[in-house]
Amino acid sequence: MRPRAGNRCVSTNPMSHLAPIALDGSQHSGSGTLVRQAIALAAILGRPLQLYNIRVRRQPPGLRPQHLKAVEAVAELVDADVQGARVDSSQLWFVPRRPPRGGTYHWDIGTAGSATLLIGTVLPVLAFADAPTQARVCGGLFQDFAPTFFHLRHALLPLLARMGIEAHLEMMRPGYVPRGGGEVLLHVTPLRKPLQPLQLTAQGRPVRVFGYALASHLKARRVAQRMAERCRQHLRAAGLPEPELEILEDTSAYQPGAALAVFIETNTGARLGADRAGAPGRPSEAIADDVAYQLLEDLQRGATVDRFLADQLLPYVALAQGNSAYYIPAVTDHVASSQWLVAYLTGAVVHLEDHRLGVDGIGQAPYPIRKPAKLT
Repeated sequence: MRPRAGNRCVSTNPMSHLAPIALDGSQHSGSGTLVRQAIALAAILGRPLQLYNIRVRRQPPGLRPQHLKAVEAVAELVDADVQGARVDSSQLWFVPRRPPRGGTYHWDIGTAGSATLLIGTVLPVLAFADAPTQARVCGGLFQDFAPTFFHLRHALLPLLARMGIEAHLEMMRPGYVPRGGGEVLLHVTPLRKPLQPLQLTAQGRPVRVFGYALASHLKARRVAQRMAERCRQHLRAAGLPEPELEILEDTSAYQPGAALAVFIETNTGARLGADRAGAPGRPSEAIADDVAYQLLEDLQRGATVDRFLADQLLPYVALAQGNSAYYIPAVTDHVASSQWLVAYLTGAVVHLEDHRLGVDGIGQAPYPIRKPAKLT
């Protein structure tokens, strides 16, 4: 990353002859999601980007440490010229200087900020990298308002695999608020052809229900068992296949914490998940009630992806070659924001009618794969 002085970024980057894209960060949800998705897409497309009014309607406004780390990580991948990359900044210039570069990386949020949101930012960029990547990412893995490690691994990645992305996540240590300290290994194999579209237009019949009840330093209180037992009761009462809920008792985390995640697979390939992190004063049974309610509500609405995948998939299907379509459980602020953003930045055509989300992707071609150096 190369910060530049002055009011503009000046770059010798051959990509920088393209007109910068100006993006008002206060549009729609006005959240950090706009920052993360915009930076990732700009890196893949090789387009200079000016972001302004970043999170101006949020408290506190501007870039927070977790957003800044995501910007810095993507900038490292494309050797970007960056201006305004600092905490509290409301404006950011980002000019990619090269196609995404694979290799070995280490990104540490430095706080309990979400490592999974950082992974969600760099993952599409690494899919278009010029070589395989192994990255160690540290921070929070289980917290409110962010995807959990389990959801990334068991909901998002299987659908991306259908589109052609080979990626694997391994949790080395859980991390919770307020200490963080979670650690994940991410492996990504670069694409050799454009992403394939995703077609999930029939929910089908549930054929498998599985999940994980994780507790760190809480074995004596039977937190994992209580979450699993209560959730099983709800799922059995709904007539679903017998839930396969694995109990995970952890002692490696820096502090006590817990999380529950449950997933449904259907005979048409639809995949829905729901999860919830523990928190002080949040009973195990309340966590289980919330997870079961979310999951069953999305299922009853006829969705083929869950409420979180609904917007997480949008950047990928916008870049894919051909038409994608899936049913979402609800049009959330994040869906509306991502729908607007991917259309604005990529030119993909997005259709949303009666909870059916269709996207005519642009067929972004992958970059040439860099050959490994010869041994002498």
